[in-house]
Amino acid sequence: MKGDVPTALVIFVTVADETEAEKIAMRLVEERLAAGVSIVPNIKSIYIWEDKLHKKDEILLIIKTNEKLFDKVKDTVQKLHSYIVPEIIALPITKGLGEYLYWIDEVTGQ
Repeated sequence: MKGDVPTALVIFVTVADETEAEKIAMRLVEERLAAGVSIVPNIKSIYIWEDKLHKKDEILLIIKTNEKLFDKVKDTVQKLHSYIVPEIIALPITKGLGEYLYWIDEVTGQ
């Protein structure tokens, strides 16, 4: 293995439907802004928007990327997303299999 383990992120994005999920996931991976995107169907979101309670079926994207690419991922998702204010939240991967973290680093060109 190489030296220090790269700094990677998982980014969560909820989307309205499978078509939108695949469009965003494909763009991110094709442009190597993400090493991979998992599409998790059938989640139920309950939230307040414009001072009203909402309950909605959504799909969750779990985006694996390098920390340095967050802004590019965010900008790409916003351009392709149907929501006015999409959920785009990032969590650092603080521990993980080194080979997997190096793979993320390698695929995203960092």
